[in-house]
Amino acid sequence: MSGMSGDADALAAEVRGPVLLPGSGEYDEERAGFQAGFRHRPALVVGATRPEDVRAAVRFAAERSMPVAVQSTGHGIVTALNGEGLLITTRRLKGVSVDADAATVTAQAGVLWGEVVEQTTPHGLAPANGSALHIGVVGYLLGGGVGLLGRRTGYASDHVRALDIVTADGQLRHVTAGDDPDLFWALRGGGGNFGVVTAVETALMPVTRLYGGALHFAADRPLDLLHAYRAWTSTLPEELTSSICLMTCPPWADVPEPLHGRYAAHIRIAFTGPADEGERLVAPLRALGPRLVDTVRDMPYTQVGTIYQDPQTPHAYFGSNVLLRELDPTALRTVVDVAGPDAAVPCSVEIRHLGGAFSRRHPGRGAVGARQAAYMLRVTTGGTAAPSASARPVHQKVYDALKPWTVGRSLNSVYNDGAPVPEEQVRELFAAEDFERLRRVKTLHDPHNLFRLTHNVRPKGWS
Repeated sequence: MSGMSGDADALAAEVRGPVLLPGSGEYDEERAGFQAGFRHRPALVVGATRPEDVRAAVRFAAERSMPVAVQSTGHGIVTALNGEGLLITTRRLKGVSVDADAATVTAQAGVLWGEVVEQTTPHGLAPANGSALHIGVVGYLLGGGVGLLGRRTGYASDHVRALDIVTADGQLRHVTAGDDPDLFWALRGGGGNFGVVTAVETALMPVTRLYGGALHFAADRPLDLLHAYRAWTSTLPEELTSSICLMTCPPWADVPEPLHGRYAAHIRIAFTGPADEGERLVAPLRALGPRLVDTVRDMPYTQVGTIYQDPQTPHAYFGSNVLLRELDPTALRTVVDVAGPDAAVPCSVEIRHLGGAFSRRHPGRGAVGARQAAYMLRVTTGGTAAPSASARPVHQKVYDALKPWTVGRSLNSVYNDGAPVPEEQVRELFAAEDFERLRRVKTLHDPHNLFRLTHNVRPKGWS
């Protein structure tokens, strides 16, 4: 971009964090994230250290009609800037403040869930975090948040109380249900489509321990395990949230050694009731056969990151999901045939049990769609290189087979390759009336589409 070097110098005089151009020594490190397959290549990167840095960066981009993307941990690429635009990284915004009396926590945009758990558990409180504690708080909440205890607590975004956001006009706004109900609603499940969120306040729960962990089985008969899981989940109280994952386990340091190289089933359990009741509920699973690994036990909340054992090694991955009103036995056979151990490309198939509080109409609900779903099925493919070209047709065969039972998709579990998607696919994420409401909010706060996502709700009149 002509004159960008001089413009970058002017911006650098306004911000405390780094302002980096392609080719500079720190540029590649600054744009790198957990997702190693698809990375931004922006014309300019700003490493924000405070909300004022974000304001300066947004004003700079708006004046030049530069598209803006945001990255904290980089688990999901929401817009792949390819030689253009401005990337704002927020990982240096690390403030955490706990109000134990109000049972809330305020976290800035670079804070990880593990850092929140560390500061809330001494007060006997826990956040509505997900399975991985190395995930960023803000991005997770903007996308809805299918939480570790979600069948009891519902979507994590519904627990948000306030957000600080820099909108396209460069203003820093404190958004609550009372001050701006439409923007407040849109930010809780509508994604990062409306500005750069610099901090979020969310409610905490009086949870100090749970009965949970993982059961790992050799998946020589994967369909039988899926049928058993389907039958088991039909009997559960909403205090128990679980999932099952079928995959060939990589030989990584954060994967238990008995699983290395094996196609295995990984059943994850989080139960907030008494341990003895948890033992009774889990007994039918243990009766399925010998376990390769069994970590289910009573644990303090500080150990919840061990339940899913999500990989912490950055790598390439591609995938998406569908939300289902039920698990059809015939469809499960197709899932195994297409994406099981003999798949054309290696696939990880995960089914999360929803229902319970996920499905209840929360009085202050955000924009999360398809709340009637009973399960989420997600297919991902990982590797050392970007796997989208080979994986896409295999994954699509699974989703096509599940269409009769599909009610939507979950925004947080769309692992795209950064390419913009057609509007009809964006509409799958939201109820029809919610999509139109999101479009009205976008048109009001970002009429020139400064903030662009792969799954972008575009402003009215924008093609």
